[in-house]
Amino acid sequence: MRRQTSTSGINPAGSSRALRLDPLSLPLSFHAQDTRADGGVRQIELHRERVVLRRALNGMRMAVNVRVSDFIGIALRGLDDAQMLVLVHRDPSLNIPLGSSADAEETATAWQTWCDIFQLPQLTEDAPRAPAPRRRRRNAIRDRRPKFLVRRRAGAQLGDASVHRDEREIIARN
Repeated sequence: MRRQTSTSGINPAGSSRALRLDPLSLPLSFHAQDTRADGGVRQIELHRERVVLRRALNGMRMAVNVRVSDFIGIALRGLDDAQMLVLVHRDPSLNIPLGSSADAEETATAWQTWCDIFQLPQLTEDAPRAPAPRRRRRNAIRDRRPKFLVRRRAGAQLGDASVHRDEREIIARN
């Protein structure tokens, strides 16, 4: 078995040949289609513990590091004439294609191997899922001041204030 890198064994994005990654030869580096990225391509580095996604958006290059344990599982998706293995994340833009093949037996074997290596469950996707709701962020000001200081007391009314006239004051002078 040989190692799959960007120069060996990996099909470029848009290639008509089926994508096949070998789970036993990690780490892997390959390109995948990304409609939002500049050029429509992102680079993926796949390791046993983490995944690094590199892409450019509007000229700004970025690298996203995601732990493998943050992924939900490995799903088998049916295409028109083949089946595709996908490493599924809660955020659909972080999903990673692992391979596609027309041979059902080969796909099932690869599915089990990927799940064993990453220690993730096998997912069957019958219907497309909606993206997860956004997490609610805490109020930024709440962390700055204690709650009792945020509340304001009503000031004293002028009519209620006592005014002292014609009294002698004690003033300390040098």
